[in-house]
Amino acid sequence: MQAPARFLVIIDSDGASTAMLFTAARVRVAEFDAGTEEIAVMTTGLAPTRSAGAPEWDRALAGSTPTARAAAEVYELDV
Repeated sequence: MQAPARFLVIIDSDGASTAMLFTAARVRVAEFDAGTEEIAVMTTGLAPTRSAGAPEWDRALAGSTPTARAAAEVYELDV
């Protein structure tokens, strides 16, 4: 059984926005286009933080540039 997604990260990669779902342990469980309707549904009533540059995201977002990580939106999802 897979742990529930706890975080939604929207990050720019090569000019396109990508949405990634992570567990509380920052394990990626899904990745998809951030322009989908589901993003609006998932983020209704939530305010993002710009915290993807924090050390706890180092391993999970290792392939992203520091600039992209600093600009990423991180949503904490209700579980």
